[in-house]
Amino acid sequence: MARLNISQAADRSSLADFYRKTLTDDVMPFWLKHGIDRQNGGIITSLNRDGSILDTDKSMWFQGRAAWMFATLYNTLEPREEWLEAAQSCVDFTRRHGYSTDGKMYFTVSREGAPLRMRRYVFSETFSSIANAAYAKATGDANAAADAVKNFATFLHYSFEPGIMSPKFEPTRPMRGIGPLMIGIATAQELRENLGDVVIADRKCTEWIDHFITEIERYFFKPDLRALMESVGLQGEIIDHHDGRTLNPGHAIECAWFVMHEGALRQDPQLIQMGTTILDWMWDRGWDQEYGGLLYFRDLRNLPVQEYWHDMKFWWPHNEAIIATLLAYELTGNAKYANWHQQVHDWSFQHFADPEFGEWYGYLHRDGRISSPVKGTMYKGPFHLPRMLWYANRRLSSASFGTAGCGTS
Repeated sequence: MARLNISQAADRSSLADFYRKTLTDDVMPFWLKHGIDRQNGGIITSLNRDGSILDTDKSMWFQGRAAWMFATLYNTLEPREEWLEAAQSCVDFTRRHGYSTDGKMYFTVSREGAPLRMRRYVFSETFSSIANAAYAKATGDANAAADAVKNFATFLHYSFEPGIMSPKFEPTRPMRGIGPLMIGIATAQELRENLGDVVIADRKCTEWIDHFITEIERYFFKPDLRALMESVGLQGEIIDHHDGRTLNPGHAIECAWFVMHEGALRQDPQLIQMGTTILDWMWDRGWDQEYGGLLYFRDLRNLPVQEYWHDMKFWWPHNEAIIATLLAYELTGNAKYANWHQQVHDWSFQHFADPEFGEWYGYLHRDGRISSPVKGTMYKGPFHLPRMLWYANRRLSSASFGTAGCGTS
């Protein structure tokens, strides 16, 4: 497509149309055609470039992610029955096969739903929570609304009550991670959007959002280092080892737009400032000045990174950066964000998009060459890319946009 700039009114309209058409005519049809399991229910996400199935095992968190995406499109874009049916398929499959006897969700199951793996963290619960909330809004299903609340409560219980979740490391060097706080923000935003500001575990959704943002600012937000940390010590101290120094610019930029989105809803300049500051810091650290695109990992002190995929380009950080730069420009009018948006948009669609078979590749080498032709894995499916397309279309299509939710990490 021709180069478009979000600072120009005519270009904004054209870009909004581009995002919508890519979403409705390319990305979602790919998953409806190739991913939905018409025999057993739910969605299969391990797909090759052409949509052929590579593995039939199912990711439980993608049952939630996909259901949320389909139900949200039904609720906010157009009430297409195929979208609602796909959401229902994933919700029903999760109800039948997603839970162990203690209420915790499996990470993977077989095509038929037999359990395969249980992980210590409880992120599947957050995705199931937002899925059920959006599905409840679409259908009025009271059981789905109850499941949305129940799953968020389970997430809170395992993630934040001391001694409940099994420890990942020995107690020699205790750490806290930003992931649950970020996911907590976005999950509570979605529940509030679809169910209202309900009380869960003695706090309203808005109160949970306030708590999570406060914790992020207190422990992970480092003005002296110009960085949003992924992991810190229990008091927010820097842990000067590989794990403690590793930064994930895409993850931090995703956090930035969650915070900016909340600031936009409340018209709160402090939240907007916090979000744009994170974006500024992590764009500077993450944007590859030589080849373009976002590097996956960086070291806090610019030392070599331990993970061997540190300089690869994954699809999802670019989705988050497209949203964050667009939102930052909308909220501040600062031209640098329009320029950054164009940079990341142009690079992403040039390198990730597949005009022959549709959807995006997920994994590129640093120079933009395709590393793997897969379109889906246990970790890639109809979520980050369609969420970006949906959010960007909505933002560009309406000057008053600000009430739609944002999904989770």
